[in-house]
Amino acid sequence: MQRSFEEVRSKLALALDVDDLVVATRLARQLGTYFSTIKVGLELFCATGPESVGALSNLGYDLFLDVKLHDIPTTVQKASKVLGGLGARYITLHAFGGVEMLRAGVEGLSEGAAEAGATPPTALAVTILTSDGGAPEHILPARLDLALRAGCGGYVCAASDLVVAKRLAPDLFGVVAGIRPVGAERHDQTRAATPQEAYDNGADLMVIGRAVTGAADPVAAAEAIFTSLVIGNS
Repeated sequence: MQRSFEEVRSKLALALDVDDLVVATRLARQLGTYFSTIKVGLELFCATGPESVGALSNLGYDLFLDVKLHDIPTTVQKASKVLGGLGARYITLHAFGGVEMLRAGVEGLSEGAAEAGATPPTALAVTILTSDGGAPEHILPARLDLALRAGCGGYVCAASDLVVAKRLAPDLFGVVAGIRPVGAERHDQTRAATPQEAYDNGADLMVIGRAVTGAADPVAAAEAIFTSLVIGNS
Protein backbone atom coordinates (compact mmCIF):
# COMPACT_ATOMS: atom_id res chain seq x y z
CA MET A 1 0.00 0.00 0.00
CA GLN A 2 1.35 3.42 -0.96
CA ARG A 3 1.94 5.80 1.94
CA SER A 4 1.53 9.56 1.95
CA PHE A 5 4.48 11.90 1.54
CA GLU A 6 3.97 13.54 4.94
CA GLU A 7 3.45 10.23 6.72
CA VAL A 8 6.85 9.00 5.59
CA ARG A 9 8.64 12.32 6.10
CA SER A 10 7.32 12.58 9.66
CA LYS A 11 9.07 9.32 10.54
CA LEU A 12 12.52 10.20 9.20
CA ALA A 13 15.34 11.84 11.14
CA LEU A 14 18.64 12.84 9.53
CA ALA A 15 21.69 12.18 11.70
CA LEU A 16 24.23 14.93 11.10
CA ASP A 17 27.26 13.14 12.49
CA VAL A 18 29.79 15.72 11.36
CA ASP A 19 31.96 18.20 13.26
CA ASP A 20 31.36 21.26 11.08
CA LEU A 21 28.21 23.38 11.40
CA VAL A 22 28.63 24.75 7.87
CA VAL A 23 28.62 21.21 6.47
CA ALA A 24 25.71 20.25 8.73
CA THR A 25 23.69 23.27 7.65
CA ARG A 26 24.35 22.59 3.98
CA LEU A 27 23.14 19.00 4.33
CA ALA A 28 20.09 20.12 6.27
CA ARG A 29 19.17 22.61 3.55
CA GLN A 30 19.64 20.01 0.81
CA LEU A 31 17.62 17.26 2.48
CA GLY A 32 14.66 19.00 4.08
CA THR A 33 12.28 17.53 1.52
CA TYR A 34 12.80 14.05 2.94
CA PHE A 35 13.35 14.52 6.70
CA SER A 36 11.23 16.15 9.39
CA THR A 37 13.83 15.87 12.14
CA ILE A 38 17.55 16.60 12.49
CA LYS A 39 19.66 14.63 14.95
CA VAL A 40 22.56 16.49 16.50
CA GLY A 41 24.91 13.95 18.05
CA LEU A 42 27.93 14.22 20.29
CA GLU A 43 30.34 14.98 17.46
CA LEU A 44 28.53 18.08 16.25
CA PHE A 45 27.45 19.19 19.71
CA CYS A 46 31.01 18.93 21.06
CA ALA A 47 32.31 20.89 18.07
CA THR A 48 29.74 23.68 18.09
CA GLY A 49 27.76 23.46 21.33
CA PRO A 50 24.22 24.86 21.64
CA GLU A 51 24.77 26.96 18.51
CA SER A 52 24.07 23.91 16.38
CA VAL A 53 20.64 23.40 17.94
CA GLY A 54 19.60 26.98 17.33
CA ALA A 55 20.98 27.14 13.80
CA LEU A 56 19.32 23.93 12.65
CA SER A 57 16.03 24.66 14.42
CA ASN A 58 15.78 27.82 12.34
CA LEU A 59 15.62 25.68 9.20
CA GLY A 60 12.24 24.31 10.22
CA TYR A 61 13.24 20.91 11.56
CA ASP A 62 12.39 19.25 14.84
CA LEU A 63 15.65 18.89 16.75
CA PHE A 64 16.78 15.62 18.26
CA LEU A 65 19.73 16.21 20.62
CA ASP A 66 21.45 12.86 21.01
CA VAL A 67 23.89 13.40 23.89
CA LYS A 68 23.08 10.20 25.81
CA LEU A 69 23.49 11.67 29.28
CA HIS A 70 24.85 9.22 31.85
CA ASP A 71 26.18 10.39 35.21
CA ILE A 72 25.08 10.71 38.81
CA PRO A 73 21.48 12.00 39.14
CA THR A 74 22.50 15.47 40.37
CA THR A 75 24.82 16.05 37.43
CA VAL A 76 22.28 14.76 34.94
CA GLN A 77 19.57 16.95 36.45
CA LYS A 78 21.74 20.07 36.16
CA ALA A 79 22.88 19.27 32.63
CA SER A 80 19.33 18.44 31.58
CA LYS A 81 18.10 21.74 32.94
CA VAL A 82 20.54 23.55 30.67
CA LEU A 83 19.61 21.42 27.66
CA GLY A 84 15.88 21.68 28.33
CA GLY A 85 15.86 25.35 27.42
CA LEU A 86 17.54 24.97 24.02
CA GLY A 87 14.41 24.19 22.06
CA ALA A 88 15.13 20.57 21.13
CA ARG A 89 12.16 18.25 20.76
CA TYR A 90 13.98 15.05 21.83
CA ILE A 91 16.95 14.50 24.15
CA THR A 92 18.55 11.15 25.00
CA LEU A 93 19.65 9.68 28.31
CA HIS A 94 21.22 6.25 28.89
CA ALA A 95 18.74 3.91 30.56
CA PHE A 96 21.76 2.07 31.95
CA GLY A 97 22.06 4.95 34.43
CA GLY A 98 19.03 3.74 36.37
CA VAL A 99 15.62 5.05 37.29
CA GLU A 100 16.81 7.83 39.63
CA MET A 101 19.16 9.20 37.01
CA LEU A 102 16.50 9.05 34.30
CA ARG A 103 13.95 10.72 36.56
CA ALA A 104 16.46 13.47 37.38
CA GLY A 105 16.94 14.02 33.65
CA VAL A 106 13.21 14.21 32.97
CA GLU A 107 12.78 16.73 35.79
CA GLY A 108 15.75 18.79 34.62
CA LEU A 109 14.44 18.99 31.07
CA SER A 110 11.06 20.20 32.32
CA GLU A 111 12.62 22.81 34.60
CA GLY A 112 14.91 24.15 31.89
CA ALA A 113 12.10 24.36 29.37
CA ALA A 114 9.82 26.13 31.85
CA GLU A 115 12.45 28.76 32.59
CA ALA A 116 12.98 29.36 28.88
CA GLY A 117 9.28 29.41 28.08
CA ALA A 118 9.74 26.41 25.78
CA THR A 119 7.94 23.14 25.33
CA PRO A 120 9.65 20.41 27.41
CA PRO A 121 11.67 18.02 25.25
CA THR A 122 10.71 14.37 25.13
CA ALA A 123 13.22 12.37 27.17
CA LEU A 124 14.30 9.29 25.23
CA ALA A 125 15.84 6.42 27.17
CA VAL A 126 18.56 4.67 25.18
CA THR A 127 17.97 0.98 25.83
CA ILE A 128 20.66 -1.04 24.01
CA LEU A 129 23.11 0.46 21.54
CA THR A 130 22.77 -0.91 18.02
CA SER A 131 26.50 -1.68 18.11
CA ASP A 132 25.91 -4.12 20.99
CA GLY A 133 25.11 -7.49 19.50
CA GLY A 134 25.56 -9.48 22.69
CA ALA A 135 23.07 -7.98 25.14
CA PRO A 136 21.08 -10.66 27.05
CA GLU A 137 17.34 -10.84 26.36
CA HIS A 138 16.35 -9.53 29.78
CA ILE A 139 18.11 -6.19 29.27
CA LEU A 140 15.54 -4.60 26.97
CA PRO A 141 12.50 -5.23 29.22
CA ALA A 142 14.43 -4.08 32.26
CA ARG A 143 15.47 -0.82 30.64
CA LEU A 144 12.04 -0.14 29.25
CA ASP A 145 10.70 -0.58 32.78
CA LEU A 146 13.20 2.01 34.01
CA ALA A 147 12.07 4.43 31.31
CA LEU A 148 8.42 3.98 32.25
CA ARG A 149 9.04 4.39 35.96
CA ALA A 150 11.15 7.51 35.41
CA GLY A 151 8.54 9.23 33.25
CA CYS A 152 10.46 9.21 29.98
CA GLY A 153 8.39 9.91 26.90
CA GLY A 154 10.13 7.43 24.65
CA TYR A 155 13.08 5.16 24.02
CA VAL A 156 15.72 4.34 21.44
CA CYS A 157 16.24 0.76 20.31
CA ALA A 158 17.10 -1.44 17.35
CA ALA A 159 14.35 -2.36 14.87
CA SER A 160 14.56 -5.97 16.01
CA ASP A 161 13.58 -4.87 19.53
CA LEU A 162 10.53 -2.87 18.49
CA VAL A 163 7.93 -5.62 18.65
CA VAL A 164 8.82 -6.34 22.28
CA ALA A 165 9.16 -2.65 23.11
CA LYS A 166 5.77 -1.78 21.65
CA ARG A 167 4.17 -4.57 23.65
CA LEU A 168 5.82 -3.58 26.94
CA ALA A 169 5.62 0.20 26.53
CA PRO A 170 2.84 0.87 24.00
CA ASP A 171 2.40 4.51 24.98
CA LEU A 172 6.05 5.49 24.60
CA PHE A 173 7.57 7.00 21.45
CA GLY A 174 9.81 4.47 19.71
CA VAL A 175 12.95 5.68 17.94
CA VAL A 176 15.04 3.29 15.85
CA ALA A 177 18.71 3.81 15.13
CA GLY A 178 21.04 1.75 12.95
CA ILE A 179 19.03 2.13 9.74
CA ARG A 180 20.75 0.86 6.60
CA PRO A 181 19.23 0.33 3.12
CA VAL A 182 19.60 -3.08 1.50
CA GLY A 183 23.20 -3.60 0.39
CA ALA A 184 24.58 -0.63 2.37
CA GLU A 185 27.67 -0.91 4.55
CA ARG A 186 26.69 -1.58 8.18
CA HIS A 187 29.84 -0.01 9.67
CA ASP A 188 29.70 -0.56 13.46
CA GLN A 189 25.94 -1.18 13.55
CA THR A 190 25.80 -4.90 14.29
CA ARG A 191 22.00 -4.78 14.76
CA ALA A 192 21.14 -2.68 11.73
CA ALA A 193 17.85 -2.94 9.84
CA THR A 194 16.46 -1.64 6.58
CA PRO A 195 14.10 1.34 6.59
CA GLN A 196 11.23 -0.93 5.58
CA GLU A 197 11.91 -3.36 8.43
CA ALA A 198 11.91 -0.54 10.96
CA TYR A 199 8.75 0.96 9.48
CA ASP A 200 6.93 -2.38 9.43
CA ASN A 201 7.92 -3.05 13.05
CA GLY A 202 6.22 0.17 14.15
CA ALA A 203 8.98 2.78 14.43
CA ASP A 204 7.72 6.24 15.29
CA LEU A 205 10.99 7.80 14.15
CA MET A 206 13.84 6.26 12.13
CA VAL A 207 17.33 7.76 12.32
CA ILE A 208 19.31 7.66 9.09
CA GLY A 209 22.84 9.00 8.89
CA ARG A 210 25.84 7.68 7.01
CA ALA A 211 23.76 5.91 4.37
CA VAL A 212 22.80 9.42 3.23
CA THR A 213 25.41 11.85 4.53
CA GLY A 214 28.30 9.59 3.45
CA ALA A 215 26.89 8.95 -0.01
CA ALA A 216 28.47 10.43 -3.13
CA ASP A 217 25.11 12.07 -3.82
CA PRO A 218 23.24 12.58 -0.51
CA VAL A 219 20.10 13.91 -2.20
CA ALA A 220 19.83 10.88 -4.49
CA ALA A 221 20.46 8.52 -1.56
CA ALA A 222 17.78 10.21 0.55
CA GLU A 223 15.30 10.20 -2.34
CA ALA A 224 15.86 6.47 -2.93
CA ILE A 225 15.17 5.63 0.73
CA PHE A 226 12.18 7.95 0.87
CA THR A 227 10.66 6.59 -2.32
CA SER A 228 11.11 2.99 -1.18
CA LEU A 229 9.10 3.78 1.94
CA VAL A 230 6.37 5.64 0.11
CA ILE A 231 5.75 2.70 -2.23
CA GLY A 232 6.42 0.10 0.46
CA ASN A 233 9.54 -1.55 -0.99
CA SER A 234 12.43 -2.86 1.11
